[in-house]
Amino acid sequence: MRLDQALQKFQRQLAHVGVDNPSLDTRLLASHVLNCDRVGLIANPERDLTEMEFGQIETLINRRAQREPVARILGEREFWGLSFAMNEATLEPRPDSETLIQAALNAVSKPEDTFSILDLGTGTGCLLLAFLSEWPLATGVGIDLSPQAVAQATANADRLGFSDRATFRSGNWAEGTTQSFDLIISNPPYIPSADIKCLQKEVKLFDPIRALDGGKDGLDPYRSIIPKLANILNPEGFIFFEVGIHQAPKVAQYLCAAGFLSVTTTRDLGGIERIVHARRGT
Repeated sequence: MRLDQALQKFQRQLAHVGVDNPSLDTRLLASHVLNCDRVGLIANPERDLTEMEFGQIETLINRRAQREPVARILGEREFWGLSFAMNEATLEPRPDSETLIQAALNAVSKPEDTFSILDLGTGTGCLLLAFLSEWPLATGVGIDLSPQAVAQATANADRLGFSDRATFRSGNWAEGTTQSFDLIISNPPYIPSADIKCLQKEVKLFDPIRALDGGKDGLDPYRSIIPKLANILNPEGFIFFEVGIHQAPKVAQYLCAAGFLSVTTTRDLGGIERIVHARRGT
């Protein structure tokens, strides 16, 4: 079959099952199989696909038709200009979380000396490693309950060249942590349990439920983490949380009650209060 005919066929297949952007997804998957960019894909639309090429593209299209996200099919996702591999124990890095990076960069002066970061619920390590890419003197620790996530974050750090400044370990939030840090960041599970079933299939079927489910109101992780932060955050240190829709006021309230200062929120590109941040006084 000719390339353009195959692309049209696969686009119709994805559109039929309700995939949001069947044309884009088809091109991305075909480009991956054919090892070319978008320009290369459209430069010779009348080329004949080999039987192997057609079969390989069809296999990936069938996975997408089952609502597996393109990034999981390809095995990696770009975040903050870096490429992160994923596995079944990690969330797919998403643009909303880049709001946390930008908010912290705006609030924290670029460190001239060694600067320590703790990432709670690190997943792929995307938040911590994004900061290390911006701050060459910074070091960090990422903690995740899942050993599989820790292994993936460690592999990402090695591949991206940050293994000398990033350490990952398995644990339940900050329990057992004795080191103190200048910056603590976290994108914890914040979806209310009853809302999981309403999520897009790409999320509820392929992201790990443990990394999504924040309890009855979605706020269990914040109630667990915040009371322990003062013991591991350096004086004048910063805390940045990603939160779900309508959760910012409650998380801000928890931080104020725990004695943190300058509690502020930052909106994402969609206008949602996505980040709650504060600092510890002296």
